[in-house]
Amino acid sequence: MKILVVNCGSSSIKYKLYSFPKQELLTKGLIERIGEKGSEVKTHKEGIRCLFSKLIENKAVKDLSEIDAIGHRVVHGAETFQKPHIIDNRVIKEIAKCCQLAPLHNPANLEGIISCRKILPKISQVAVFDTAFHQTIPQRAYLYAIPFYYYKKYKIRKYGFHGTSHQFVAHQAAKILKKPLQKLNLITCHLGNGCSITAIKNGLSIDTSMGFTPLEGLIMGTRCGDIDPAAIFYIMEKEKLTTNQMYDILNKKSGLLGISCLSNDFRILKKEQKSNIYAKLALDMFIYRIKKYIGAYMLILGKVDAICFTAGIGENNPEIIFQIKQDIHKILPKTKILVIPTDEELMIAKLTYQLIKE
Repeated sequence: MKILVVNCGSSSIKYKLYSFPKQELLTKGLIERIGEKGSEVKTHKEGIRCLFSKLIENKAVKDLSEIDAIGHRVVHGAETFQKPHIIDNRVIKEIAKCCQLAPLHNPANLEGIISCRKILPKISQVAVFDTAFHQTIPQRAYLYAIPFYYYKKYKIRKYGFHGTSHQFVAHQAAKILKKPLQKLNLITCHLGNGCSITAIKNGLSIDTSMGFTPLEGLIMGTRCGDIDPAAIFYIMEKEKLTTNQMYDILNKKSGLLGISCLSNDFRILKKEQKSNIYAKLALDMFIYRIKKYIGAYMLILGKVDAICFTAGIGENNPEIIFQIKQDIHKILPKTKILVIPTDEELMIAKLTYQLIKE
């Protein structure tokens, strides 16, 4: 069975084609700068057509009828979707309702789905939601201490993101530790331009650092992470900022970029930290916030079998991991520290295959 995984970002499409049940990667690709000035690809609809053309040009398939199923990454499924779903008109309507919760991602995800359905209407397609893995978080952890009315009316709560990555890493950790996932307590750290940490108890997510949006939690490339909301109102009043302007500052001009006044690229900050005090400060703050969340989740979990690091920063900075490891082992000397490359597309393919087989 050939399964195509489509991951539509706000201005890109990543794709991988697998052969199952061997889980063999047949081909992969990336279509970038969608809709940007000078790009030949103006919309995600055009990007999907380009994707299918590339599959045939690269001889990954002779024709599109060889594709048996398509798995789509969808960032936000709210409370509606607690597991992957075969896509039908109802699922599309519900994903559209979630667009206001993830305005940068869900519309692109949806356009990719609709385009694939038009080109290959008879092929089974599956939506895999970033938020689904975190739907096991208990109410005491996902609710905010604001009037309950806002949860009931607007579903204001912690949803969490990077769920597919955290799920994949948890499964890989179980293989490495040679124990059933259901018997493991893990802390998984997805550290890239976007960052999140998840507490996993007996294989289930019980808390995570990202919240109602991906803005909450750790310091990230351009996102601020945790902040006193009153500080936001104070800045808006002093600077006479609109809601959209403030949103832009918190999401695109803060984090490592905001503190360093230099870059959101971890590699650049590492090179400059000896000569640039703000680059050093940004890295120190970044590491401090990671330790803070790990410490909190250690207490929540009690027993921690392993702490796992993944994604661009987590996989490629051994000196940072070693620094965090030293502090962890002062408290829990027997806890294993694992660096596990993530593969969200493979996880989506696995979940798609499982659902199609049922």
